[in-house]
Amino acid sequence: MTDKKYCPCCSSDETRNPSASADIKEFVRRTYSKAAKQVSISGSTSCCGSGTQKDPITKDLYPEDILADIPPEAAAASLGCANPLVLADLKPGEVVLDLGSGGGLDVLLSAKRVGPTGKAYGLDMTDEMLELARENQRKAGIDNAEFLKGEIENIPLPDASVDVIISNCVINLSPDKDKVIAEAYRVLKPGGRLAIADIVLKKPLSPKAKQYLALWAGCIAGALEIEEYKTKLLRAGFIEPEIEIAREYAYSDVLEMIPQDVANQMSDREVRELAESFVSAFVRAKKPGTI
Repeated sequence: MTDKKYCPCCSSDETRNPSASADIKEFVRRTYSKAAKQVSISGSTSCCGSGTQKDPITKDLYPEDILADIPPEAAAASLGCANPLVLADLKPGEVVLDLGSGGGLDVLLSAKRVGPTGKAYGLDMTDEMLELARENQRKAGIDNAEFLKGEIENIPLPDASVDVIISNCVINLSPDKDKVIAEAYRVLKPGGRLAIADIVLKKPLSPKAKQYLALWAGCIAGALEIEEYKTKLLRAGFIEPEIEIAREYAYSDVLEMIPQDVANQMSDREVRELAESFVSAFVRAKKPGTI
C-alpha cells in the first residue's frame, strides 16, 4: 500500500470497530471538532481522509465567483461532497435549513439567495464548528442566518417551519438515518423540498470496510445504497425521490481519502473494491401538499 503522511486531524483510534451508534457519533464529533480547530488556526483543514479541502470528495465543489463575498474560512471548513445549492432552487423569502452546517458556507450562500425576507438556519452538533460558523457570519455581515446547536436526529425547530432542507455530505454520518429523514419530513412545510448532497453506494461495502470508524467519519462506511435511500424517503412520506450521481472516484482518489492506519490494513484489491462502491450524489424529494 502506498505510504501516506499521517494526519494530526485523525484520531488514533480510527481503526477501532464501532460497537454502538454512540461510538460513531462521538468519533464523528471529535473528527469535525479537530477540523474546525485546524481551520481556525491555519485557514485550512489540510489533511485527513475524513473530509478535507484537498481530498477528492471535497475539492472543486463551488465556482470561485460565488465565494467572493464569503470568508475563506467558511470555504476551508466546507467538508461536503457536492454543491446542494445547485438543486435547491432557492427563492426570495424562503426559510432554509442546512443539516450539519459545519463552518457555515451553505448557510451563508443560502441566506444571500433568500434575501432579507427569508431566513437560513444551520444545525450542527459540534461547538467548534458553530463558533467558526458564527464568526464567518459576522465577517460576512449576513443578518438573516442563525446557527443552532443540535443533532440532525432531533431538529430543534417546530413542525412545518421550513421551505427547503439542504445538507452536504452529512446524513451518511448518522447511525439513525430513519430518524433524520423523519425529522426532515416533520419540519418541512407541505410542499417543501429536500435538496441534499450525500455519499451513496452503488453496491454494498465489505464488512471489513464498515468496521472502521475513520471510514464513518470519512462519509463512506455509513452511506446508504441508492435504492435503500429512496425506500427510506418514501417510507417517511416523501414523494418523487430522485438520486443523481454527481461524482465518481478512482482507486487513486481512495488512496488520498483513507488514513494511513486504515490503508495499512487494506489490500490493493480491497481499496479498488471500495472505489467501485461509493459515489457523490444529489438527492431530491418533496413533502406532499401545497404551502
